Amino acid sequence: MSDLSRRWLGLAAGVALVAFATSLPAAAAEKIKLGVIGGEEEEIAEVVKKVAARDGLDIDIVTFSDYTLPNEALSRGDLDANAFQHQPYLNAQIAARGYKIVPAGFTIVEPIGFYSLKVKSFKDLPEGAQIGMPNDPSNGGRALNLLAANGLIKLAPGKGLSPSVLDVTENPKQVKFRELDAALLPKQLPDLDGAVVNTNYALSAKLDPRKDALVQESRTENPYGNFVAVRAGEEARPAIRKLVAAYQSPEVKAFLETRFKGAILPAW
Repeated sequence: MSDLSRRWLGLAAGVALVAFATSLPAAAAEKIKLGVIGGEEEEIAEVVKKVAARDGLDIDIVTFSDYTLPNEALSRGDLDANAFQHQPYLNAQIAARGYKIVPAGFTIVEPIGFYSLKVKSFKDLPEGAQIGMPNDPSNGGRALNLLAANGLIKLAPGKGLSPSVLDVTENPKQVKFRELDAALLPKQLPDLDGAVVNTNYALSAKLDPRKDALVQESRTENPYGNFVAVRAGEEARPAIRKLVAAYQSPEVKAFLETRFKGAILPAW
């Protein structure tokens, strides 16, 4: 065989290899289902989805309107992860339902606030005021700690992040507590003297936490950072690590700053 023939055969083989390689299907993206609360947290998850796609992860976002549902869905295998809760809430859910769910990485923190349509200042709350608060143990305790930190009530010592209304030891204004589903509190504000409202529900009700909250939790060293949660033993799955990395990306941080202007903060 002549040198010219060998060169033509080599060229033909190279072309054939390129054609074969380009005809192969692209590697399929890994897919996971992520549960979030609808509204602002869903907006954040959409940014996370775009970031994760660049790393070969396809996120199917599943939205919920009730805090009690995402952990149940995760526990029974309908989700691969959820991203809506802080540690005190998960602890309460584990105690009540026995879930084997663990944190996999921090996402955001939403300082809870007290809102009122009837008074302009927290100190102006009247005697016997009707105060709304979330009826789940962890966010209810969070609400009571906020009220105590601002001098409305005093709590029994040693209750940490989980006091209940039974732990109120001093109540000079004899305020009345109305424990309601967290999602309903903004709608109940006209019938209350004020309420402690989770930030995601405040934002959904067009309340601005930076302007409308009469008092608010600390914005630094806040113990209520949200996280990606997974079934125990799945924290190190590559898809979960990619999900956490997407939440903790510069793109998500920039989105929080631009979209929420300090109402929702990075927790990582």
